[in-house]
Amino acid sequence: MKQSDIFRENAENCLRLTRPPATTRPNIGYKRMAAAWLALAEEQDWLDGEMPPGTASGSSSG
Repeated sequence: MKQSDIFRENAENCLRLTRPPATTRPNIGYKRMAAAWLALAEEQDWLDGEMPPGTASGSSSG
């Protein structure tokens, strides 16, 4: 299993831990952790050469 897939699994686990209402303090923390894991997964894909530079969703152009 690729490292980026493990990061995405971690993000899914964080999102599973959230419960309605989604605005409670613990849920916001889990959503932030999920976003961080997804960012790491994208970065790892880039480092592994699976994505060309500048194609990550969080990249800025300009």
